[in-house]
Amino acid sequence: MVTFRALGPFEAVSDGETLDLGGQRQQAVLARLIVAAGRAVPVSVLIDELWPGEPPAQALSTIQGYVSRLRRALEPDRAPREEAGVLVSAPPGYALRAGVEDVDCWHFEHLVKSDHEGPAATLRRMETALALWRGPALAGFQELTWAQTEATRLDELRLLAVERRADAALRLGRTGPMIPDLEAHASAHPLREEAWRLLALALYRAGRQGDALGALRRARGALRDELGLDLGPALQRLEQDILVQAAHLDAPAPAADVPPDGPSAVSAPAGLTGTAGLLGTKGAAGADSGPAALRVLIADDQALVRTGLKVILDSEPGLDLVGEAENGEQAIALVQSVRPDVVLMDIQMPRLDGLAAARRILAAQAPPKVIMMTTFGTDENLYAALRAGVSGFVLKTSAPEQLIAAVRAAVAGDALLDPAVTTHLIAAFAGRRDPAAPEGLSDSDIDLIKLVARGFTNRQIAMTLAVPEQEVADEVTALLRGLGLVDRAQLVVLAYERGLVSPGSPGARPLSSL
Repeated sequence: MVTFRALGPFEAVSDGETLDLGGQRQQAVLARLIVAAGRAVPVSVLIDELWPGEPPAQALSTIQGYVSRLRRALEPDRAPREEAGVLVSAPPGYALRAGVEDVDCWHFEHLVKSDHEGPAATLRRMETALALWRGPALAGFQELTWAQTEATRLDELRLLAVERRADAALRLGRTGPMIPDLEAHASAHPLREEAWRLLALALYRAGRQGDALGALRRARGALRDELGLDLGPALQRLEQDILVQAAHLDAPAPAADVPPDGPSAVSAPAGLTGTAGLLGTKGAAGADSGPAALRVLIADDQALVRTGLKVILDSEPGLDLVGEAENGEQAIALVQSVRPDVVLMDIQMPRLDGLAAARRILAAQAPPKVIMMTTFGTDENLYAALRAGVSGFVLKTSAPEQLIAAVRAAVAGDALLDPAVTTHLIAAFAGRRDPAAPEGLSDSDIDLIKLVARGFTNRQIAMTLAVPEQEVADEVTALLRGLGLVDRAQLVVLAYERGLVSPGSPGARPLSSL
């Protein structure tokens, strides 16, 4: 387990030991992938942003070298041809695969932005979030524009967390301990009206009415000196309420702490993997009224994507999350056990990719609707998805409304293609086959060839596809006979020659091992 720290000096830690990530520019590759929050970063973008203005002639090979060395540092026990699990290839670039709790800035943002059940939960989450900070974010990369922009964004979230923590504490009647922190916060950021509001309210509730009015006078002076503005409406109302000693300003009785294992306890996501804390249960108004909710299964190997999808589903009445899978193999098993109405399936996943899993799912009796998701809407992905019989094809960068529309359309019997995938792809689709596929083979045959070429035994293929081992053996024998091949080694050679796998691709079985 590797954890990444960007809220301060940049580092990666494994088993309590700080890893050697190489020089600053090599570290910057990893930092840039962290800033992308699990999304792929094209190599061209890495080159432009690591060498602003004047990339070296060998920039591409240099980036590849950086990635190779970072992979060795992050996964020292990975076999030479084993697929990377942390810093992964995501054409046309690379991406970082990690759970939200394994990257401090991801975890911090998740805590600050997620909704909370009352002030006690908010207070604990904000304290947890602020405890992650060890110094300026992305320290060491200040000269790079993208790092400056991200550091500024994260610092703005930090200020928000400070204010949310103070607001929650005041709602719980914990006034006195917050005053020193709020004094420092308002003095350091004199243009933040929320900081002055919280400070003035805390002072008033501590019995310091004069100091509360003095804080608002300081706020008025700062705003006039810097911006030529008077206090905003909220601060003006607070000033009037303090002058008349409005009853609603009185402090509530101090609230008892909620036990750590209570319903409001801070539990971080089971991975933006099960990164579950966000979804929870729907309120009574959305859960039990009206028609039965649509049951949705998410299959995506990126924790951040799963968390984002869960937030979208939770915000839409009538949609319930019934399971999560990190690869195609898990998706097949979950479909059989939970029987969802719709599956949101990533097109590229480890162990068994989304297209192969979709074909297996859709070949079963009474299958759910399957909507494919991808980062890059390439021709090949669209053609393969449509051939598989899916009920939608959306980009992960689409607006939430687009995803919800795709789910609704699928259940209604329609197929929705993301508008960002241009219409000429559809026109060109009719009758087109995968140019790498040998003639006369079905898509399931091609999936089987790829798995054989990656070195899977019949038993491993059976486990991956959730079918009997004898069925796999029979299909492999039939493939060999139909193609006029003698053994599996020749089938692997055919896979290489047709471009179904490449000798250097992750998981491809070396010919010398056959």
